[in-house]
Amino acid sequence: MPRVLTEADVADFRERLCGAAERLFAEKGPDAVTMRQLAAELGVSPMTPYRYFRDKDDILAAVRTNGFNRFAEALETARAAAKGARAKGAAVGEAYVDFAFEHPHTYKLMFDLNQPHEAEYPELVEAGKRARTTMSAYVKDLVADGVLAGDPEQIGVMFWAAAHGAVVLELAGKLPAGAARDLHRAMNSAIARGLRPGA
Repeated sequence: MPRVLTEADVADFRERLCGAAERLFAEKGPDAVTMRQLAAELGVSPMTPYRYFRDKDDILAAVRTNGFNRFAEALETARAAAKGARAKGAAVGEAYVDFAFEHPHTYKLMFDLNQPHEAEYPELVEAGKRARTTMSAYVKDLVADGVLAGDPEQIGVMFWAAAHGAVVLELAGKLPAGAARDLHRAMNSAIARGLRPGA
């Protein structure tokens, strides 16, 4: 008779499976990875992953959900720890770049992939919204303090696009190591100068 799995057993296996999937998805691309490969990576039978996830898309959604939540937590923590609107903005920007380079596989799966039928994964949708919120919350601080003028959501997307572009260029080998951080800071300064009240 098979052993009855506890909630802790289920959570542990799901976490191990998501860890293996994150690496394989990033290395080979999600379409090239099979459930059989994921099972082999963990040394379990080919049917075992199906006890925990419906299919590969379900695993991919779980990996991306976890990534968005970890990313959002890093940015939220950076904002909460800083004092003053300018310091909060700088801290969030640094946390963004740190996360991208400390977790490049996660970052690629989060932002460089458009998962079909995303609405079928409400936890993924919520995690994506949470991450998006972190990229405009600090801008609201800057606008409220009169440092910047404009729509915080739109400004947040500008800063996000600048950060993402610099990060992806370095991850793709188009910029030398460390250049993305310097470029990111320079672009943020340029955008901020153009958005100062009366500019």
